[in-house]
Amino acid sequence: MTGPGRRGGEVLALAADERADFADFLETLTPSQWQAPSLCADWTVRDVVAHVISYDELSWWETTKRFARGRFVPGRINQLGVAEYAREPRELIALLRAHQRPSGLPAGFGGMIALVDGMIHHQDIRRPLGLPRDIPRDRLRTTLRLALLAPPIRAFVRARGLTLVATDLDWSRGSGPEVRGPAEALLMAIAGRAGALDELSGPGLPLLAARV
Repeated sequence: MTGPGRRGGEVLALAADERADFADFLETLTPSQWQAPSLCADWTVRDVVAHVISYDELSWWETTKRFARGRFVPGRINQLGVAEYAREPRELIALLRAHQRPSGLPAGFGGMIALVDGMIHHQDIRRPLGLPRDIPRDRLRTTLRLALLAPPIRAFVRARGLTLVATDLDWSRGSGPEVRGPAEALLMAIAGRAGALDELSGPGLPLLAARV
């Protein structure tokens, strides 16, 4: 199955590029940074990385079993994966590089899961560490669009009835009061990261903030 609206393999290639950049970034972190809090509640940087790579080695049957063990509650399911992959940083980086081209569940929908989940979690680490980056424009534009199609993120619910306008990309979506700002901040806000709201503006911002 290919990603919605993309040629076969294109989203998967973008996901692989994002993982390569993510692994390169992780190589630069100090031991204390690996233990620092992320934007994900109760997760350190190492926990987030463990989550990102925790599905690639699982067969579909093993994935189903994890879902069942987690009682089909996303938070429980993801926590099981974090616990199973509580490994040293060098091992997690090696796994990320070994699965630069996503496999298993992250490869679902033509790589959409790996791209959207991976980019958001990459920023979940960078933002609290104060280490911003320039995200390639095509990759960011594609992730913004696909995030609105990914039910677990609930981005569509937060953005409903609003017009999202990226001020640094040729990208906008929706109808209704505008919310404007950098594309990365828009992505993080519709993914439920309240800290990104300070970088946005427009008449629709109060409604988005209430939903976040």
